[in-house]
Amino acid sequence: QVQLVESGGGLVQAGGSLRLSCAASGRTFSTSAMGWFRQAPGKEREFVAGIGWSGRNIYYTDFVKGRFTISRDNAKNTVTLQMNSLKPDDTAIYYCAADRTYLRSFPSMSVDEYDDWGQGTQVTVSS
Repeated sequence: QVQLVESGGGLVQAGGSLRLSCAASGRTFSTSAMGWFRQAPGKEREFVAGIGWSGRNIYYTDFVKGRFTISRDNAKNTVTLQMNSLKPDDTAIYYCAADRTYLRSFPSMSVDEYDDWGQGTQVTVSS
């Protein structure tokens, strides 16, 4: 199992930036694909970005491409999401998730493929 703790959320004005971090514990982090998801009130949890176990393969959903950057440091057991040019529509709880499929190179965009989840961190973007 991978334990995940997110941090870095907060309140920011439209056009601003935030950097989310996810600290992982557990032996399988470095061989797990990682993802960031978000859930706005009244909406389903949705994929934001994912990164394969080695960091070589990265996916973004269309509405964050060019604005968000996902990265990981397997030596430090961390994954980050740099969010720039934030919009009010980005307001949501952001979750870090781990897919413990061994050495998964291409991250899944499906909620159901992820095994472990953090508690989430609130991001609020004001207009």
